[in-house]
Amino acid sequence: MNRTVNGVVAALLLGATTAAGAAAGEGGQPGDAQQVSRTIEIVMHDNYFEPEQLSFAAGETVRLKVRNEGALVHEFNIGTAAMHEAHQGQMQMMVEHGVIQGDHLNHERMKMDMGGGHTMEHNHANSLLLEPGQEAELVWTFASANSLEFACNVPGHYQAGMVGGIHVE
Repeated sequence: MNRTVNGVVAALLLGATTAAGAAAGEGGQPGDAQQVSRTIEIVMHDNYFEPEQLSFAAGETVRLKVRNEGALVHEFNIGTAAMHEAHQGQMQMMVEHGVIQGDHLNHERMKMDMGGGHTMEHNHANSLLLEPGQEAELVWTFASANSLEFACNVPGHYQAGMVGGIHVE
């Protein structure tokens, strides 16, 4: 029975991980730091981003510097609405397994083997998971897709409005 539960959890995790990482095909891909045209600073507060909208030219490579000024763990994730919905399952599992603990991350639990060599390390190219006071950056090249969002998929945050629009021209 335990092996079956672990197998199901691993399959769910793999599916969610694939959804989170799929942004590389549906709106862009990790960019080359040598090609960055501009740097944009993004601040995460509790349940909103500043700024709330971003615009890019198709093919533009940017550096996104993200800072968490909220009191809780927050995520910055680039994807479509469907990708965010699929990724929320993984984020819920991270809460259920004690990885996300309100205002901090349990880094040891992130390394937990979920089966098949999959962990909860949250190391997707299109996403940052930050504790309060932390900052990080990602370099991204935007494709021509125009249905992108940036969002926090920590359980309940997206639903509370922690989502912004990305317009690619």
